Amino acid sequence: MSKTLPTSPFKQLIVRWRHWWRQQTPNRQDRFAFIAPLAAVVLFMAAITTAFWYLRYEEIVREQEVVRRDVEYAQQRLRLRLLDKQEQIMRMARDIANRETDSKAFSGEAQTLLNQSPELASLTWLNARQHVHASYASASNNSTMSFLTGNLVTHTETLNTFHLARDLQQPVYSQPIIEKRANAAPYTHLQLQVPIVSHNKFEGVLVAEYTMDGMLRFAVPNEIANRYAVSLRDVNNNVLAGQANKARPKVTEVLPWLFQTNEYEVPITPVGYALSLHAQAYRTSQGLIGNGVFWLVAVLSAMTAWMLIGTWRHTRRRVQAQQALVAETNFRRAMENSILTGMRAMDLKGRITYVNAAFCQMTGWTEDELVGRVPPFPYWPEEDRETLEQKLTQELQGDTTASGFQVRVKRKSGEVFDARLYVSPLVDARGQQTGWMTSMTDITEPNRVREQLSAAHDRFTTVLEGLDASVSVAPLGSKELLFANKLYRQWFATTTQGHLSLVTQAGQPRTLSASTASDDDSQDQDDGLMGLPTEGFTETKAENAEIFLPELGKWLEVRSRYLNWVDGRLAQMVIASDITPRRQAEEQAQMQAERAQSASRLITMGEMASSVAHELNQPLTAINNYCSGMVSRIKANNLSEEELLKALEKTAHQAQRAGQIIQRIRTFVKRSEPNRTPSDVTAMVGEAVELAGIEMRRRQVRLTQVLAARLPAVNVDPILIEQVLVNLMRNAAESIDLAQRPLTQRDVELKVLPRNEEGQAVVEFSVTDTGRGLPPEVMERLFEAFFSTKSEGMGIGLNLCRSIVESHQGRMKAENLYNGADITGCRFSFWIPVR
Repeated sequence: MSKTLPTSPFKQLIVRWRHWWRQQTPNRQDRFAFIAPLAAVVLFMAAITTAFWYLRYEEIVREQEVVRRDVEYAQQRLRLRLLDKQEQIMRMARDIANRETDSKAFSGEAQTLLNQSPELASLTWLNARQHVHASYASASNNSTMSFLTGNLVTHTETLNTFHLARDLQQPVYSQPIIEKRANAAPYTHLQLQVPIVSHNKFEGVLVAEYTMDGMLRFAVPNEIANRYAVSLRDVNNNVLAGQANKARPKVTEVLPWLFQTNEYEVPITPVGYALSLHAQAYRTSQGLIGNGVFWLVAVLSAMTAWMLIGTWRHTRRRVQAQQALVAETNFRRAMENSILTGMRAMDLKGRITYVNAAFCQMTGWTEDELVGRVPPFPYWPEEDRETLEQKLTQELQGDTTASGFQVRVKRKSGEVFDARLYVSPLVDARGQQTGWMTSMTDITEPNRVREQLSAAHDRFTTVLEGLDASVSVAPLGSKELLFANKLYRQWFATTTQGHLSLVTQAGQPRTLSASTASDDDSQDQDDGLMGLPTEGFTETKAENAEIFLPELGKWLEVRSRYLNWVDGRLAQMVIASDITPRRQAEEQAQMQAERAQSASRLITMGEMASSVAHELNQPLTAINNYCSGMVSRIKANNLSEEELLKALEKTAHQAQRAGQIIQRIRTFVKRSEPNRTPSDVTAMVGEAVELAGIEMRRRQVRLTQVLAARLPAVNVDPILIEQVLVNLMRNAAESIDLAQRPLTQRDVELKVLPRNEEGQAVVEFSVTDTGRGLPPEVMERLFEAFFSTKSEGMGIGLNLCRSIVESHQGRMKAENLYNGADITGCRFSFWIPVR
């Protein structure tokens, strides 16, 4: 018969609660039993705190309502007083407009008004031209009337209010005016300007000056001023008169309504929002935080909660101790079963008392088959039994080593593997030895890896020994040589002197040179950079240097880099290769290049021989003519001394011109060593133009020069750069001559301009002609050696020019110029970097 649940909802809830409670574990029941009283204490504390907060909130709301009502009452009093004074001033303005009041009567009425109104500091009558017609100031308020300069209005705010009153023809209040005084508090006041209008004609204004202190003192009731910190403030919340409560509490981000300042602010209606009345209540109550009953309830609740927590923690520690004991046992058993090292325990007679899962897995025998066995054990190979019995005897006698020993172990399947055994005494809780504990590790794979590493090391050493370069490694801060191959030992023996010499001459500084390390502790000297991050050293690229060792008579290319040695020290590896044959070949190639440059200049001058002869013929012919003419006139006795001097000067000038031509040609063709110096570009271009101008004039070609102003100096050999320019200009003239261009199209343009190429400042030289250009097949082979388009050319001119430019770290190129599909000329250009 099925069991029915109670019909009452309350009884059903109780039954379900009991059913749920019985399903919980004892640990969870203890936790819930602790949470229930703690939750009750927390709820009690929350209820008390909420009640206090609510009462405080009601109090704040009431206080704010009182402040608002009092401030509005004070504002109404101030408003009515301002309106009353405004009416009186408007009546005076009407009397002035109706001509019922003159200057004398104005002073009397102003005096009466200011005596009745202590907040008024002065009353001024301004005409339409902003001049003072009459004015009266109260002596008690000490008005400065700073808005006047003489009898003229100059203050900006007064002028703005004056214009506004004139335009609106209504009373206008100015913005609050603050005047700073030396060694005194600032003087703040407010102006009311009432227009004087007669028959719709503006005739001026009455300016009433209110002092802020007077308005606050005589318009605000005393009972309000005594209860609050009352002040007049502008739109920027600056205090113009009165005071602000300095003890106002700080507004917090948590429940700001609870800690907000009890204050209220309302604008003064006649003036507008430019002036407001602000009142802040003086703090009289301690609030929620200072309430003693609140803190008493809080302390009692905290003590109750602390005692509940202490009781629960004590109970929990007892339960946890029991659970820790069970967990520790389970953990140790799980750890023994999960480790990969085989564990075996024996008693003092050599009988197996315990093996873990790893030991059984290694040997293939189960725990039941091994526990209780005595030697010989089933996992001993037959051929090693005698040796293993001797080892076991030594173990039982206590003759063991900390490093262990290696044996062979046979699995149940018959497979044999290498293992290392470590034996230690097994001591119980009372400190007595009850047997021996042996750990076994399978080292078959490590042995295989070790053999492979040994073979790889042998191969690596063989390769390094057979290199045709010297390889050495030395740590920083030590005289120890970590590695040196065969060639290094042949050159420098087995010391670090050769390594240090290579590093020093290659310009690679070491942290501590070997000469500063002592001989006694050179092997134990610490790395000078130990403890610092070395990734920046070891990840940098190797740096190269070429040095000459006189003791070996060889040129060596030295490459060095930092690396982390196997023991963790920072070391430096140096590789030195013999480049003596290459350097000798480079020197020979350089000498041949110099000869080629000299030969090219001689060839150039040989090709220009006829032009040079024609150029020299002119001054020589002129000299001959001057000399013949002087001889004839001397014989005829028809030559004065003055005419003779003029003829001799012209003869000398022509001789000097011929000598300059010969000297320039001689300087150009003579053989000299390359001499790079900071050279003036304009001077180089001038020399080249003088030499190439001879060929230009012979071929009737015009040369146009475009040189930029203030060109920077370049570090070049000027003779070589002049040779390049002369060759390019001669080729341009020959191209125009071969194209048979008419005289109007026989132009060569030389441009020298500064530029920015590949991120560096350069000077670009370009020579542009109006010839037929270069075919595509010629353009591809233009700079090849011994390639020429001239039947009598040797093919070394342009190749040599490009070599000269590239030796100065420059670049050279050629391109055709097009007008549509037609070639209109060719442009050769090269640039030299500015250094």
